Amino acid sequence: MKYTMRLLLAFCAIGGLAANPFNASAQGKTGFKVLRTMPIKSSGGWDYITVDGANKRIYTSHGNQVNILSTTTGDSISYVPGTPGVHGIALVTELNKGYISAGRGNKVVIFDLTTFKVLGEVAAGTNPDAICYDPFGKKIYAFNGRSKDATVIDVTTDKAVATIPLDAKPETGVSDGKGKVFVNGENTNEVIVINATTFKVEARYKIENGDEPSGLDMDRATNRLFIGCGGNKTMVVMDAANGKNLAKFPIGDCDGLVFDPALKLAYTSNGEGSISVVRELNANKFEFVENIPTEPSARTIGIDLTTHKLYLPAAKTEPAVPPATRPKQVPGTFHIIEVGK
Repeated sequence: MKYTMRLLLAFCAIGGLAANPFNASAQGKTGFKVLRTMPIKSSGGWDYITVDGANKRIYTSHGNQVNILSTTTGDSISYVPGTPGVHGIALVTELNKGYISAGRGNKVVIFDLTTFKVLGEVAAGTNPDAICYDPFGKKIYAFNGRSKDATVIDVTTDKAVATIPLDAKPETGVSDGKGKVFVNGENTNEVIVINATTFKVEARYKIENGDEPSGLDMDRATNRLFIGCGGNKTMVVMDAANGKNLAKFPIGDCDGLVFDPALKLAYTSNGEGSISVVRELNANKFEFVENIPTEPSARTIGIDLTTHKLYLPAAKTEPAVPPATRPKQVPGTFHIIEVGK
């Protein structure tokens, strides 16, 4: 995901985009708010966060390691070291293993979900960023930002079995669990469709109203993709079967997106300090619900599908001093925000 944080002072108001026939007036707020923060005192940047609700754990990328916290107490449990340029964490709970994309190491690090000890590593392409698990093929997909391809790892052998050219800079990927894997092409404004059996790209869906797609998740029941585009602050809803663009909504400077299949809600984490919420009324009708205040810099998001709570990494920052382009993190301020009822 993008490490750049566009910490704008003003948040875009709802409206300002062309009217959409699928947009309905918002009905019923979530009632969500910031419940607490969980401090992590060490320094370092961050990217993706993954929540294992069944086992009450949070895995957050941070510096050159993955920090692990309890969703119950908020306390730190452990960490996985040796993940230079860490980006994302994918869990294969049935095998008790986790997989971490280490961007600067050009590798995927494998660890045990009980002991948190490193079990091994697999060479990936250049700068592996997003990572996801496909339960259909029992494969891990590491999406490599600089080499513009995907490394496919068999979780039963922990060996790379394929490299898939994508001809685009990949961002977040998601599996439909039925034989297809979808990934955003950030620089081509498209969703790339991968056949999980042949490891071939079988389609490219144009995102008509989105720029720089980053966040991605889906409703597997209705086969709908929810795409967060930070470049023009827009969420696009797409039919995963044919790429038809069904709806669009103004959001913030989105980097992450998650979908709650029980509540039928899609959430984008926006770097300005908000979560934008869109509700799926049915397979072809959607509505904007609200913006939930969080904190500036909280630009990635994870979801606990058992409690329906949301978790966002954040830190206090100071303005960038040229020639640096990124805001400077205030030491000792990194923390996880918990959002829910």
